[in-house]
Amino acid sequence: MTVLPRGVILGKYHARIAQAERDITAVHSLRARTFRRGVCADADQFDEKCTHFIVEDQRNGAVVCCFRLLLVTRGDQIHKSYSSQYYGLSALTAYDSPMLEMGRFCIDSGRSDPDILRVAWAALTAYVDAYGIKLLFGCSSFEGTDAAQYTDTFAMLRTNHLAPKRWLPKIKAPQVVRFEKRLADRKKAILAMPPLLRSYLSMGGWVSDHAVVDRDLGTLHVFTGLEIAAIPAARKRLLRALLS
Repeated sequence: MTVLPRGVILGKYHARIAQAERDITAVHSLRARTFRRGVCADADQFDEKCTHFIVEDQRNGAVVCCFRLLLVTRGDQIHKSYSSQYYGLSALTAYDSPMLEMGRFCIDSGRSDPDILRVAWAALTAYVDAYGIKLLFGCSSFEGTDAAQYTDTFAMLRTNHLAPKRWLPKIKAPQVVRFEKRLADRKKAILAMPPLLRSYLSMGGWVSDHAVVDRDLGTLHVFTGLEIAAIPAARKRLLRALLS
């Protein structure tokens, strides 16, 4: 099946599937700068199983965003996902429709143009439509491992955005942060939330009831799910309009 033969263009940005060796090199470079502070490479055994996407600045060809997708055709294959290393996902083995794991999503730290995230979501939408995906999932990362700075954010997630009980991930990782109920500052909670996670939640996404402390990447992350049927119709139209 051919997906996005020409990619998706929005303004000066072009989202497409990474194909050439130089594309993958650019992906690894951006990920290294984002997740490893440029100290070492960022590559793992999941890379060869995934489809990689890049967003380029058409003016100079610079790769400003990347992410990878792992197709999970049945719930009983969920154990093959990256997320299953850190979360008990046995509940999702009963999910009877195709799922898609998005991982290693990152935007160049020097870029703040919202069109980058928009064109990335549009490209993702094309992939979701092409493969009949019903559930999008992954790990949403918070910078650093100091959970205290995200107390309000985690409380907001617990109060408003927990996964349905039938899909709620169980604790599996050796070091986790359980979400507390106290929410002191709603504005602070929203500002501390990663843009990707805000996008998930704005479309009806949900999260685990705890964050995993990832010492390897120096992050905290939460399991995030988004059932495609829950996305508001108006939002779907906006995303698909970028594909025409």
